[in-house]
Amino acid sequence: MDATPRLLYCHCQFAQVLPKETKEAVLQALCEAGVEFEAVADLCELSARRDPLLKELAEGGPLKIAACFPRAVKWLFAATGSPLQADHTQVCNLRVETAAAAVQQLLHGELLPNLPAGKGAPPAI
Repeated sequence: MDATPRLLYCHCQFAQVLPKETKEAVLQALCEAGVEFEAVADLCELSARRDPLLKELAEGGPLKIAACFPRAVKWLFAATGSPLQADHTQVCNLRVETAAAAVQQLLHGELLPNLPAGKGAPPAI
């Protein structure tokens, strides 16, 4: 892949299913790295509000996302009519990854697409 992946960080403000220490360490590392990234309070909320940012991100080329389960992230975008490109998207699962592993994937590793295969996107609500 030629383009540098965009980075998206979800703070999981409302569901609070991500370990506090992990998400804070990842956010701090992204800030200290001096890289551009989008930080959102809660992807679930953005999906519920059908925020246009999700469409922009889904259509904006390669993307690495620090959030929760790849399947959940996939459907949050799909529910807004903005499906992620499976071959251009990697989700770092902060529910199970260590902060160090997530930062390594986000900042230093190549893009390793990991959205689950399966049914197409549901119709937008």
